[in-house]
Amino acid sequence: MKKKTLLGFDIGSSSIKASLLNADTGEVISSGSSPEVEMAIDAPQSGWAEQYPAVWWQHVVNASNKIFCGISSGNFEVAGIGISYQMHGLVVVDKDQKVLHPSIIWCDSRAVDIGNKAAAALGVEFCLKNYLNTPGNFTASKLKWIREQRPEIYERIDKIMLPGDYIAMMLTGEIRTTISGLSEGIFWDFEKKTTADALLAHYGIEKRMLAELAPTFGDQGALSANAALVLGLTPGIPVAYRAGDQPNNAFSLNVLHPGEAATTAGTSGVIYGVTDKNLYDLKGRVNTFAHVNYTSEHPNLGVLLCINGTGIQYSWLKRNLLDNKYSYPEMNELAAEAPIGSEGLMCFPYGNGAERSLESKDVHGHFSGISFNLHDKRHLVRAAQEGIVFTFRYGLDVMRKMGMHFREVKAGHTNLFLSRVFREAFVNTCNVGLEMFNTDGSQGAARGAGIGIGYYSSALEAFSGLQRIERMEPRKEPSAHHEEAYQRWKEGLERLLR
Repeated sequence: MKKKTLLGFDIGSSSIKASLLNADTGEVISSGSSPEVEMAIDAPQSGWAEQYPAVWWQHVVNASNKIFCGISSGNFEVAGIGISYQMHGLVVVDKDQKVLHPSIIWCDSRAVDIGNKAAAALGVEFCLKNYLNTPGNFTASKLKWIREQRPEIYERIDKIMLPGDYIAMMLTGEIRTTISGLSEGIFWDFEKKTTADALLAHYGIEKRMLAELAPTFGDQGALSANAALVLGLTPGIPVAYRAGDQPNNAFSLNVLHPGEAATTAGTSGVIYGVTDKNLYDLKGRVNTFAHVNYTSEHPNLGVLLCINGTGIQYSWLKRNLLDNKYSYPEMNELAAEAPIGSEGLMCFPYGNGAERSLESKDVHGHFSGISFNLHDKRHLVRAAQEGIVFTFRYGLDVMRKMGMHFREVKAGHTNLFLSRVFREAFVNTCNVGLEMFNTDGSQGAARGAGIGIGYYSSALEAFSGLQRIERMEPRKEPSAHHEEAYQRWKEGLERLLR
């Protein structure tokens, strides 16, 4: 008898990861990623960030081929497919589903002014009440930029999509999206529980461009014959789950209920807390979106703090200052050789465009306080890790003022959370417990598909195979060293913001 399996794809801006799970045990049968090094992000102008959707699809194919290499297809049956994807990107296609422009991805800041003007025209209070966000630099504003700056392209647009919608289109031939996806693009009105018609009208965007709605968990189309051929699978497999990477990261960690929180420190850094209240930040420094289990009856929302330059800064340091002479584990060891606070050396990891946590200001990345007689590569690496943690704390204080309070945060055992220096700085600076689990976004997407096809009757059943690797608690007596280093860093940030 063939094993029932679930296939999950995580569409990142650095790489595409795929995982195949045993549906009965939750164990990973095989996983793979593509490419071997980070995907390029094109920047035709300062503050821009673009990628070609066709490149994502090619790496989906490559990652899929890797996980099925050496596995006999006679021994398993893929029962469902799930998708996690980088949030806030814009993909535009014509009536033949041809991509008309490179995807303007999440860290692109070209539409900041457009969003600010829309908030002023519609009223900040109106936007926050209805959308729980101001239009900012989100997908709707990026589409308005296309309308203004590339009218010849805009006129040819049939449908707009998020990156995950594009991958689902390539898998099924159908163009659909979710309420959670619409909310992340500021296309959803939480008061009226329908599309953000006032914003669409203000931007002059035709509602017909929005994709048909599909459930986050449920029927989103079936694997087409063409896609099945290139993936080496059987046509007709249901695509049954899709979610943005941060809602999905929370889901992957079984963070589904108010008061729970998740974090990640991959290309970008995020703290994502769940609430059932319409919470928002008046300055737009954190953002609120529909969570994966949002319904009218159970309006679960995710409050998201995002830091653009987390793993991407760490990889920049690895390539450009350390000349790729050290692996990431070796860099983590170097960090442990420097003391807390890096002896006054500070890093401000803001080199990846406008930062929402800084009210969409672009202050660029900085190392500060360098002493040529004292500091070396160990201090640089530790300062980079601590600077990222300090950005978490800075945003977490905003979330706490909004009414978001949680005692522990869950994370996958991956990326910067593999560093003990980073973990210790996180729990002691943020004063929260940290639980680490053996999962990632592609595994979460696979489990989501299991719920979507009805193989699992509940999230409890879906996560029966999830294993906790480690739990850390902040020191009972808070570390003065971490707090002092943070306060010094915060003072330095405030000088940058003047």
